[in-house]
Order: sequence, then C-alpha cells, then structure tokens
Amino acid sequence: MAKKTEFSGRGSVMELPELRPPSNYRVIFFNDDYTTMEFVVDVLMKVFHKDRPDAVKIMESVHKTGRAVVGVYAYDIAATRRNMTINMARSEGFPLRCELEEA
Repeated sequence: MAKKTEFSGRGSVMELPELRPPSNYRVIFFNDDYTTMEFVVDVLMKVFHKDRPDAVKIMESVHKTGRAVVGVYAYDIAATRRNMTINMARSEGFPLRCELEEA
C-alpha cells in the first residue's frame, strides 16, 4: 500500500496510509424445504426492492441451484437487509438462511 506524504505545519512530515474504499458484501439466500417460494419473492420485493419478474428469477435460481446472490452492498446495508430478512422469516416460522460474503 502506497503512502502519501503530508506536512503537519511544523516542519515535520507524517506518513498517511492510502485510503481504500470499503468492501462490498454479497447477500446470499440458501434453499430449504420449508420456506415458500412466494415468501422469498415477497422478501426480495420488500427488503431488496426487486420488481416481481426479477424476484421470481432470483427465487427460481435459489430453488434450482441451492443458493443465489440477491444483492451486493456496503457492509452496513448488507447486514441490515440480512437481519430484516431473517426477522421476517422467523416471524413467519420459516428457516430461510441468509448470509453475507465479502465480494
């Protein structure tokens, strides 16, 4: 990592680390035998702001392949959406698994 040199105003030199943009995180849904397809579509529309055709495509991908990325966000946003998803699922009695993975 390259460092930038900056003067402190008193004649001394400080080495500052180069700043990097924050990492993004993938929000991933995993298939299970209990969570309904309609519930997954509903969560994708309400929490992830997908339109119905996109939500259905993502849900079908989860169902067919066992998992799918539903969005990529900065950590705080990804964690909030994951938590909202899990809370909605648990309140409806569904075991939907939703995890974060660094992009």
